[in-house]
Amino acid sequence: MIQRKTISKENALSRLEELCARGERCTGELAEKLRRWGVLSTDAQEIIASLKERRFVDDSRFASAYVRDKLRYGRWGKRKIYLGLMAKRIDSAMISAALDEIDEEEYVKTAREFLTAKARSVKEGYTYEGRTRLYRAGLSRGFESSVVAPIVKDPAIWPEHQ
Repeated sequence: MIQRKTISKENALSRLEELCARGERCTGELAEKLRRWGVLSTDAQEIIASLKERRFVDDSRFASAYVRDKLRYGRWGKRKIYLGLMAKRIDSAMISAALDEIDEEEYVKTAREFLTAKARSVKEGYTYEGRTRLYRAGLSRGFESSVVAPIVKDPAIWPEHQ
């Protein structure tokens, strides 16, 4: 087994400051990095507390940015975003607050854009099988069935009806 070289507390702090300055990070990601670097858990807690105190890292700010990015650029639904944030060990209250910031019109518009683009690749077209395939694609992307169902039933999103 290969023995990893551990890094000093000061070096770890400066590396994480640099990392946080480049982009939003959450405490779960930072704790994982410190664990992989071989930093002692007491030192890791002190480092994370220092970063939080100096506002290099803020989980609620991270959650808001994550929600915005995944909705706009990844075209993810609320359910998939929620699971992604849970995987990063963000508190569920912070996740709910971040998801509440989503504008419903923008959310439905994003779902419609995704499903319209996906409808072009469904070979079956506007048939029961085609609509079912598109419906499943919307659900797997994290959109709720109450959002997906009306869009899938709308013939206007299908290429043969445009």
